[in-house]
Amino acid sequence: MLEALRLLLVLGPVLAQVRHPLPVLWMMPGSSGSGRENLTAAVVPAVRLALQDLQKQPAPLGNYEIQLQLLNSQCDPATALKSLFDAMWVGPKYLLLFGGACPPVASLIARALPALGLVQISFAASSMSLSNRKWYRNLFSTMPLDRALNQAVVKLLQRYKWARVGVVTQVGPRHSEMKKDLMRQLLMANVQVVSTESQDDACRSLEKLKEDDVRIIIAQIEEDSASELFCCAHMLNLFGPQYQWIVAGGAGGWRLGPTASGCAATHVLTAAEGSIRLQILPLSKMNAAGVSGQTPEEYQDMYLRHVTPQGSEVSPLHAFAYDAVWVAAKALTQVMEVVKHREKYRVLRNMSVSDQEVQRLLLAAVRNTRVQGVTGPVVFRNGERMSSIELIQIQGSSHVLVGGFNTSNQQLRLINHLLNFKGRGPARDRALVRLQHRHVSLFVYITVSSAAAVIIFITLLIICLRVINRKHWLLRSSSRSQDGLLLLGVLLSSCSVLISGLDGATVSDWMFEMFCSVHLWSLSVGHTLIFTALFTKTWRIHSLVGAKQKARCVLLWLLLLDAFVLTSWQILDPLRRVVVQHSSESDSVDQDLLVQPFSEHCSSSGLELWLMAVYGYKGPLLGLGCFLAWNTRCAQAPPAGDALFALTGFTVAGVSGSLLTAPSRSLQFCLSSVAILCCSAFILSWMFGPVMFYLCWNNGEQQQQPSPSELHSDEEQDLKSRSAQLDVEIETITMQLSEVGAEDRSSEQNLSLDWVNSSEHVGRRLSVQLPILHHSYLPAVGGVCSSSSSLFVDLDHDSPGPQSHHCHRAEL
Repeated sequence: MLEALRLLLVLGPVLAQVRHPLPVLWMMPGSSGSGRENLTAAVVPAVRLALQDLQKQPAPLGNYEIQLQLLNSQCDPATALKSLFDAMWVGPKYLLLFGGACPPVASLIARALPALGLVQISFAASSMSLSNRKWYRNLFSTMPLDRALNQAVVKLLQRYKWARVGVVTQVGPRHSEMKKDLMRQLLMANVQVVSTESQDDACRSLEKLKEDDVRIIIAQIEEDSASELFCCAHMLNLFGPQYQWIVAGGAGGWRLGPTASGCAATHVLTAAEGSIRLQILPLSKMNAAGVSGQTPEEYQDMYLRHVTPQGSEVSPLHAFAYDAVWVAAKALTQVMEVVKHREKYRVLRNMSVSDQEVQRLLLAAVRNTRVQGVTGPVVFRNGERMSSIELIQIQGSSHVLVGGFNTSNQQLRLINHLLNFKGRGPARDRALVRLQHRHVSLFVYITVSSAAAVIIFITLLIICLRVINRKHWLLRSSSRSQDGLLLLGVLLSSCSVLISGLDGATVSDWMFEMFCSVHLWSLSVGHTLIFTALFTKTWRIHSLVGAKQKARCVLLWLLLLDAFVLTSWQILDPLRRVVVQHSSESDSVDQDLLVQPFSEHCSSSGLELWLMAVYGYKGPLLGLGCFLAWNTRCAQAPPAGDALFALTGFTVAGVSGSLLTAPSRSLQFCLSSVAILCCSAFILSWMFGPVMFYLCWNNGEQQQQPSPSELHSDEEQDLKSRSAQLDVEIETITMQLSEVGAEDRSSEQNLSLDWVNSSEHVGRRLSVQLPILHHSYLPAVGGVCSSSSSLFVDLDHDSPGPQSHHCHRAEL
């Protein structure tokens, strides 16, 4: 076949007038199992037409003849390199290398061109790796690089603001380089690439894209692989108004039809409906004649007349090969004319132009070439061909040209009225997300806040009545300080409920963070005050020894511990506003709309550790309080113990409910608020209900029966209050005497008279006698209480009787 091609290319032009020969090497794959021979045979008619058209040109083009020396590379780098060296050794002197359809051969030969003194003009798509002008500065191609396709893809994405895409690439060195360049350009354009898949298994690659919810899919494939890809897309339902396919291919047309996997042609066309194909412009759309004197349509008609009788396939590269011959002819002619002119007018007639100078002239001539070819203007910029990219959309069974991209000015032009999208407009690159703020509903917040306001009002009312009716309060309660702490704790805890329901929907961000700290401090300190008051009351019943001093110590230590933990938390890891994204939900009306709920919470980086620290000391204290309350359950003063049990129960319920319902802001607010308010209401009703009832009832009786003896009644109530306090002191002293009674009686016989009359012994006697005298001078109050007299009876015996271990009445 090579001999026939030589006769076709060389002998044909020789039949015309004799011209100056310009030897050119043409390296092509003469035989290969991959169909390269058919590709070469389909390009030969275009090259022959270019040589024939050159014969018709006037001088200086008409004075030269391109003589092509064919080299069979067999798509093998070693074979191609050997053939090249043999041809250059035999001669004649070659200045230019034509062709290069095999990427492995092209990369090797292009690297050696400067050392060999050759300039190569190719008509095939060059690999992206050959764009390095430092290494491949002598390589030029009339076919634009794949970078132009990637540039057009990026411009199209930017036009429709698609910022989230997936890429499917066919396996192969050329497509691998093309994908690498596309990734670089997408990164520079701030386009997110969700997934990049190779088409070794098309269906598996598309399954991965579907799992990642990719809507914009870029496919870098050959023309013959498009049907198989769209077949898988049809089976996976990756088509329709929600998806947009962008196929970046070469210069060929669409080849969509039935596939081996069983998809009918209608299924493939259905999946490809609306997809946009980006291809290099194979033939100029201009009707004006080019450098050859023919319009692109006239050239194509002539080419088809030559190809059809031979039975060869129409090559997508034939027009680029035709223009490549013209570029080579014009560059060589220009160099030869310059060399002839220099040799003619040089001072030293015998001096010829050096080979290096000829190579430099040829390189400059090709670089500055401007030819109006059948594929459009042939202009090189940094060795790359400036051309146009066509945007073709499949609409039904027809292919519609909907736009173009010019590589010289990087401008994308779209014909909007020809574009036909399957939905109401272009597909979205992702589901439209509508943010939904999950905050506490207004009804829930108003209801809970109203309940908290009622608790706060009742607490303030009790505080006011406690101040106004101080004398009556002393009569019913002997622990004034603990009552004050209890009311203050209830007030702080109830106020924390009003703050916890606020979020970013009602307050600003910085105010929300401030409320986070206020809520934490008010709730924690309020809980500590309530527990301290109830614990002190229970402890006084349990021990009846040094109650006032121990109560102050317990309050001081617990408040210091609370302040230490909360202050450390506030300084080291303060609470911040945190937005929590919940699982998205599809909209019932618009399937392409996702509802993304979010809520705002108070959180910190080490929230779990700080909560464990708070629970770590509050939990054991609550357990100790319940233990004391259980041990004093036989006392006739149960309110403090019951309140401790209630406080522990509501605390555990509130903490558990808050942790379990953390995803639901409204439910968490409701449960925690209900636990706090119920606990506060129980404490107010259980601890202060009887006192309030007594005050209201007593005031009512005084209003109904006013008498002149009102002043006497007040004095009597004051005396009763003082008597109740003295009862508690007497019981404390008698308990001390009962502990030391046995020791005193054992040493009574050894005591001298001086010791009996000592100040210590006299003071001990007075501590017993004074309360007795006090009761004897207060007959109206009731004299000595029965509980105290029973203790005195026990002291007269050698050892306390069983009745001394009974629980005594204590008004707290």
